[in-house]
Amino acid sequence: MPFAIYTHDSWGVVKVASFKTLGEAQQVFSAVCCDPWYQQDGGVKGVELVQNAEDGASQRLDWFAFR
Repeated sequence: MPFAIYTHDSWGVVKVASFKTLGEAQQVFSAVCCDPWYQQDGGVKGVELVQNAEDGASQRLDWFAFR
């Protein structure tokens, strides 16, 4: 699947989900950014939306930092 969402915390990076379309990925990305649990947790530092390439490379499309 060409799009993925990852969270970043003090322990590393966690893949949240993969998506076939950018639209689906953007909807979930927005939902995670607004989710009260992620905002109040304190351990999760950020979330990113990534486009994966077939050669294993990836490109960050969006990033949100929790404060």
